[in-house]
Amino acid sequence: ALVTACVTGRLALTWACRVGVPAARPGGLGAMVAGTVRPRALWPATLAALLVTAAAGGLSPLGVVVPPIALLAGLGAALLLLRHAGRRLGGVTGDVLGALVEAATATALVVCAMLG
Repeated sequence: ALVTACVTGRLALTWACRVGVPAARPGGLGAMVAGTVRPRALWPATLAALLVTAAAGGLSPLGVVVPPIALLAGLGAALLLLRHAGRRLGGVTGDVLGALVEAATATALVVCAMLG
């Protein structure tokens, strides 16, 4: 569960820094990283994260299925928060990025606890 949670939080950052996600202000961390991840890097990173979490789950059938589900749930929660921040703030800031990591990580842990 810990590997899944950590991978999920970092993957959420990758998605939040993809091309098309603007920075809320011209200065700060959000402006430095907004739009730096290209789609051709995003999808392989997501696939690798799914494979890593499945492998970290162990050999039991449930152990292989639950971590990728938790990853997708955490990523979904982060993307919802990203969309909300984009509407309210106009883009990402460093604080938004930190909140995305925490939201994705916490969601993945809760899903692992509920399903595992």
